[in-house]
Amino acid sequence: MQMRALLATAAVIGFASTASVDAYAQTVIEVGHATTLDSHYGMGMTRFGEVLEELSGGEMTLLQHPAAALGGEREMIEAVQIGTLDMVITSTGPLPNFVPETQVLDLPFLFRDYDHARGVLDGEIGQELLATIDDAGFKALAWTENGFRHITNSQRPVHTPDDLVGMKIRTMENPIHLRAFEAMGAAPTPMSFAELFTALQQGVVDAQENPIVVISVSNFAEVQSHLSLTGHLYSPAIIMMSDALWSGLSEEEQGWVMEAAAASVEVTRGRVTELEETGVDGLIEKGMQVVVDVDKGPFQEAVAPAYDAYTERFGDALIERINSF
Repeated sequence: MQMRALLATAAVIGFASTASVDAYAQTVIEVGHATTLDSHYGMGMTRFGEVLEELSGGEMTLLQHPAAALGGEREMIEAVQIGTLDMVITSTGPLPNFVPETQVLDLPFLFRDYDHARGVLDGEIGQELLATIDDAGFKALAWTENGFRHITNSQRPVHTPDDLVGMKIRTMENPIHLRAFEAMGAAPTPMSFAELFTALQQGVVDAQENPIVVISVSNFAEVQSHLSLTGHLYSPAIIMMSDALWSGLSEEEQGWVMEAAAASVEVTRGRVTELEETGVDGLIEKGMQVVVDVDKGPFQEAVAPAYDAYTERFGDALIERINSF
């Protein structure tokens, strides 16, 4: 009896030890983002996790923290920088606070269309900017996407910058964005995306600007009655990993992560393209009044001071390279 009990105890200890080793061997990468699981970010990260798990044979998995559960984008970027969060997918809005050179991507009317923007980011210029981000203490995995940004508000149709005068509009925590909307006569209010819906609902701000894909999944039609397709800004997004985590991965594991990131970008961009084609009709069905044919000329003239603020610090060489791509 004593021997049987000892063997049983040994079996339990052995099983527990094996389970502990298996659990330890599995790497769970935790990623935060500001949008919902069914958003373009969420869909892209779901694909990231699928590819990572498949390539690693289950050794590496992804755990999403969507809907700003870990804070706003700036807070999540800070967490990745200090290593308390493994990974983030974020708009570039708050990124210049950490990597000033990336301000160029937030200049209004810089990109002509999606082919232009994606070509620049996937090419030499985009790779140079990723390297600059790496130098700031992150591992920049890939450029992904939000899309071209448009203005919604609860007050009136917006046809020209004059229609924005005095309007309280939420912007990202980005100096270029603030300068641009000030130049248009609006009253820009920097605010975390996590606070935005409530701020619109309570009238803290009158307006906001985001791509159709974000406007659609965030239910802004419930608190905003007007949409103007200004397309004033192309909004990239970026997938960034903690440098400490990246450095601790083997070369093979790093390869798996990069393949997963590429697959994620494909899905995210596909969702953005899909909603660019169908999302406006959906917003109209929800009661939004849409100004479709916006004359962009007056808006381009109005935001010139934002370019001045950038070129005074960084010059215009990179802008010229992007324009001539």
